[in-house]
Amino acid sequence: MASYTLNINDQTHKVEVEKGTSLLWVIREHLGLTGTKYGCGIAQCGACTIHIDGNPMKACVLPVENFSDGQKIKTIEGLSEKGDHPVQQAWVKAQAPQCGYCHSGQIMQAVALLDNNPTPSRDEIKTYMNGNLCRCGTYLRIIEAIELAAKSNSSI
Repeated sequence: MASYTLNINDQTHKVEVEKGTSLLWVIREHLGLTGTKYGCGIAQCGACTIHIDGNPMKACVLPVENFSDGQKIKTIEGLSEKGDHPVQQAWVKAQAPQCGYCHSGQIMQAVALLDNNPTPSRDEIKTYMNGNLCRCGTYLRIIEAIELAAKSNSSI
């Protein structure tokens, strides 16, 4: 076992795990932050999307030892305390989730998009969100939610 110190959701966490353990398993199994989901295990579905220093990344393929140098890791739980982040609010308003399994990863990807491009076109949304799969096929509602969030951000 090796010891790692991680900055997750602006809190310092010390964990002891085997070298090579994925960041996803540390987040879910060792820290109990279960909002980040396991989907495919090969970084193809996006259910495990988190932010590393503001950039969306797939946690299922990231070895924990790569993130013990103070990088800021943010999970869905770190977006807001009450689930009232503008993207989360837009998700509810657009009724984006069906089963909901993929949506924490979808939301994390959408937040990164809007942080970098506050007023994306529909084509830019589709391109940016392309790496996040929804088995229920709620893509049109996901796009609508992102457009709503972009509009609410621009009116602030």
